[in-house]
Amino acid sequence: MTKRNRKSKPRNLGGSILIPIVVIAGLGWLYARSQCNHQAATDVFGPLDGNFEYVKTASGVPETLVSYTGMSMSFNPDLHIPNWVSWELTREEAAGTEPRANNFARDYDVNGCADPSDYRGSGYDRGHMAPAADMKWSPQAMTESFYMTNMCPQAKALNTGAWKKLEEKCRQWAQRDSAIVIVCGPVLTDQIDKFIGENRVAVPKRFFKVILAPYANPPRGIGFIMPNSRVEGGMQPAAVSIDQVESVTGHDFFSELPDSIESLVESECRFNYWSTLK
Repeated sequence: MTKRNRKSKPRNLGGSILIPIVVIAGLGWLYARSQCNHQAATDVFGPLDGNFEYVKTASGVPETLVSYTGMSMSFNPDLHIPNWVSWELTREEAAGTEPRANNFARDYDVNGCADPSDYRGSGYDRGHMAPAADMKWSPQAMTESFYMTNMCPQAKALNTGAWKKLEEKCRQWAQRDSAIVIVCGPVLTDQIDKFIGENRVAVPKRFFKVILAPYANPPRGIGFIMPNSRVEGGMQPAAVSIDQVESVTGHDFFSELPDSIESLVESECRFNYWSTLK
């Protein structure tokens, strides 16, 4: 397992990028949290600190850990897609103004990275895991969001439908709750039987997304599992608990939360509660 060198994050507000073996990541979160208004959660639960972007990848899954300016990921060099991508989105970042890059590019520093041409004529979109619209706070973060390490083959009906609407909701939730942590990716426990391009990029059958609002009062969590096709009924029928996503994917999310809070936020699935809270 290899890991790309982390680039510094050019901002004053936000979280850390995942570096599982580096203790200083936690210190970055402590500093970032001091810049945000998280008093409500502190009043009830005490200070919540930790690298909540950290994910324990399912056992036996090939991975290369990669840290970019605005996101971290476990990249699968055999399937040429990420196992998962994680990032924090703050209120300020959700209101960024950097223009969309639209420059899909291969990351030659990451073994197994697909080429943009692999998707040409495939019938699948180059589907962002960490969306470009979440990276409008930094030119570098925007550029890196178009690296093919951040892409999966997605049906247009998903990429421009329920998946996009959920991305838009996440930005609203970040602005409401001051910061959220998002992890998403393909469901790789499904049998992969379709590949595209010269590099044989794997086409997932389903995708997941888990969202944590650790500084809300009380902290909240929710998960989603969507087919790689049109999502009947939109986001709400796709909502599940984070526990369910962990069961389906084999990954372990938000393990640095205190056990009592982790148990609470990972067991609930209250889509209407998330949608109606102001």
